[in-house]
Amino acid sequence: MSDLRLRASRLQWLETDGDVVALDEQSLLYLSTNASGALLWQALARGTSHAELVDLLAGAYGLERERAAEDVERYLADLDARGLLER
Repeated sequence: MSDLRLRASRLQWLETDGDVVALDEQSLLYLSTNASGALLWQALARGTSHAELVDLLAGAYGLERERAAEDVERYLADLDARGLLER
């Protein structure tokens, strides 16, 4: 599968207290994530694959792989709907 990456040209973000706060400069919307979202966000900032995201989430939170995959899909779908994901 191809790499997944945040659309960095539209985003300014920072991590604070384990969460991520971001500004989508195109829509002027602020976004925030909890700790699990921040984990995925950081991987997407570097560039990653769907399988790596699932492994990362499952390993960090002791989730079954199927549950982690569902959570990753929802997260990616939200970012994609906002135009913040490059595939």
